[in-house]
Amino acid sequence: MVTSDSKMTDTDEKIFIGKGEQPAWLTLALGNRHGLVTGATGTGKTVSLQVMAEGFARAGVPVFAADIKGDLSGISEVGEAKDFLVKRASDMGLTFQPDQFSTVFWDVFGEQGHPVRATVTEMGPLLLSRMLDLNDVQEGVLNVAFRVADDNGLALIDMKDLRALLDAIVPDAGKKDNDPLAAIRKAAQGFGNVTRATVGTIQRQLLVLENQGGTKFFGEPALSLKDFMRTDRDGRGMVNILVADKLMQSPRLYATFLLWMLSELFEELPEVGDPPKPKLVFFFDEAHLLFNDAPKALMDKIEQVVRLIRSKGVGVYFVTQNPVDVPDKVLGQLGNRVQHALRAFTPRDQKAVAAAAQTFRPNPKLNTAQVIMELGKGEALVSFLEGNGTPAMVERVMIRPPSARIGPITPEERKAIIDNSPVKGKYDTAIDAESAYEILQKRVAGTATTADGSAGGGGMLGHLGAIVGSIFGTNVSRGRLSTGQLIARNVTRSVTNQVVGGAVAGLGKSVGGSIGGSVGRALVRGALGGLLRR
Repeated sequence: MVTSDSKMTDTDEKIFIGKGEQPAWLTLALGNRHGLVTGATGTGKTVSLQVMAEGFARAGVPVFAADIKGDLSGISEVGEAKDFLVKRASDMGLTFQPDQFSTVFWDVFGEQGHPVRATVTEMGPLLLSRMLDLNDVQEGVLNVAFRVADDNGLALIDMKDLRALLDAIVPDAGKKDNDPLAAIRKAAQGFGNVTRATVGTIQRQLLVLENQGGTKFFGEPALSLKDFMRTDRDGRGMVNILVADKLMQSPRLYATFLLWMLSELFEELPEVGDPPKPKLVFFFDEAHLLFNDAPKALMDKIEQVVRLIRSKGVGVYFVTQNPVDVPDKVLGQLGNRVQHALRAFTPRDQKAVAAAAQTFRPNPKLNTAQVIMELGKGEALVSFLEGNGTPAMVERVMIRPPSARIGPITPEERKAIIDNSPVKGKYDTAIDAESAYEILQKRVAGTATTADGSAGGGGMLGHLGAIVGSIFGTNVSRGRLSTGQLIARNVTRSVTNQVVGGAVAGLGKSVGGSIGGSVGRALVRGALGGLLRR
């Protein structure tokens, strides 16, 4: 909201964003009406995001933001009164006061923040299909798998649970009489034709996700969204920063993860109508990744979540280069706008500038399209919702300087913050509880037989033999075994003998050295990993 108020500071009702001919304010009561921050690279979007995040935090509103380049981490440290910052503040009637904000760092990979995990069940088939880039047929089979899991009480916690379930629903003509998973296979076929080829494709896509590090996202303890809704001891909102520089190397994983968070907030939070200030503000950087190549079913879900989540007290602010990156149905719901400079070097760029200008309420004093191309660094066109919920006329303003540090923090500073975090120890250690993988393996092991027809060994070693044997064919009577099957059988027998003899440590060295090559090393890692984990 733009007013003639001469006091350039945040109040209990609004956040001071910047000043042009008039000061620009964002009204807290309208902060859950969502927003959009756009502009070309290097024009000041991150600083505007930080100014807004600081304002919400001062007002006691928790903030979540994805940090793509690491620049936003500076919000956790006291700002420095540099000459250009002091001058900019003075020019707009603001006294520069260095400040810092209580911050919690999160990281899907658990390297630069607390791990963020969700269970496969929580992610659901729609978002998981998006993450895996599945077609309609493959998504249908994934839906069948989730339904079978629900009907049979099979908890899908991590990736190995999903892999085991997909294997279990594949028809197996060779096990008509003695198939411990017959009921599950029959249930799956009752929902439609589940083919081995389709399941194989899904399994390969899971492998791609694993290679991108996606396995670290699935597991327990799963994230409790209440940990995003904290205030510090001074009543300020906690700033939750998702470290996303590595995550952005897998854009589909990044976008799906943030969409999952929005969906969880929508499902879990109660209706609050229009509160005097938001319960949480969510900044979604590189927002175009959310909409790129999204199928209609997913787009409908995104539109629904954005439209209805404001009644849960959550404000969603998309950050991207151009308003045209956001679909019209979503764009129409983003009431608070900050537009930094765009450059128009090609006819396509000129059309994008014209489209950006048309998203604002016109100001007869400004040629909006022309000004968008003339804006300097730190300048922006802004239009925030006024008291009656209508957009204010667009104004050209200089964005106020942030109070906290501009730019990244050091690894030592980050470590100190993590060590003193209010959630330290809650998520840092993964838990591998019994779930679908273990339950299905018990069913298989309960009826498995060794190659000579005797009952398979019970307990951990029996499970190991059944798993490796079922993969490589070492637990059934055959003629001549292949090289891979011989290796698997020898590894299995060696593991059994060494564990019984109490010499597990020597196994990896002896077997790895004698087999050699990637196949042998992979088998040893897999076998020992399973033993040590359990």
